[in-house]
Amino acid sequence: MFQFTDDYQIGIPHLDQEHAYLVQLINESLYLLDHDETDIQELTKDLIGQLKNYAATHFAHEEEYMTQIGDPELPRQQKEHAAFLNKITEFTVDDSLKVRDTEELLQYLVHWLFNHILASDMMIGKIKSSKRKEPFAFIEEYKTGIDIIDQEHETLFSIIREVSDLIHTELLHDKFDKIMEILNKLKTYTEKHFLHEEEYMAKINYPKLESQKAAHTAFIEKLADNNIWDLDAIDENQQQYLEELIDYLLKWLSNHILKADRQIGEWVHLS
Repeated sequence: MFQFTDDYQIGIPHLDQEHAYLVQLINESLYLLDHDETDIQELTKDLIGQLKNYAATHFAHEEEYMTQIGDPELPRQQKEHAAFLNKITEFTVDDSLKVRDTEELLQYLVHWLFNHILASDMMIGKIKSSKRKEPFAFIEEYKTGIDIIDQEHETLFSIIREVSDLIHTELLHDKFDKIMEILNKLKTYTEKHFLHEEEYMAKINYPKLESQKAAHTAFIEKLADNNIWDLDAIDENQQQYLEELIDYLLKWLSNHILKADRQIGEWVHLS
């Protein structure tokens, strides 16, 4: 069974309650698959129907809240919500269906939900439209007081700036190979940084190590699953897609540093 721990609380009570209930629904569904004697096809139709309906209701509530507060992340969230609902809708229930098929779908859904919370929902209400002249500058506000972590964060900002500058210089088609090269460098460096950060936290017995690991994994998986690695998927609108990707990377990294990584430095200072 899956546990909805405090690490997945985003600090918005009604949305946290709905996230917890979604996990509860999935857990109850997994239990029924093991204990209910009902025909698997009928049981799966009922379970998937309940999940889809509740997820759609929750997503509507989440998007309504984001609209009310003018959250700039709303369009990105709407796309991710639609992808989740499409995944459920596309699931085929026929005579060949086995219990394992339904279990795998439920496990996929809860994995998606946890990653979505850590990689997207954690930013709800925390990201404002930036008017900074230098959005890629590693400013004092981002410093944790731990030299190695701060140096690597600054390098990440620098690589993201490098991609952004390249996107806006010449025709994208002329630069795409170079952009892909830098994005791969960004992904590799991010993985290396997260590993270094986790090793440091383990060394100092940092109490929130596991929640940091979960957030890091969610971000890396989101980056790895992104359509940027499929040229054909974004061929018609590469410029906009890449601009949105850079915007997301910068916002997630900034928010993660401010809300999570700075706590490492504070904990070291108090220890």
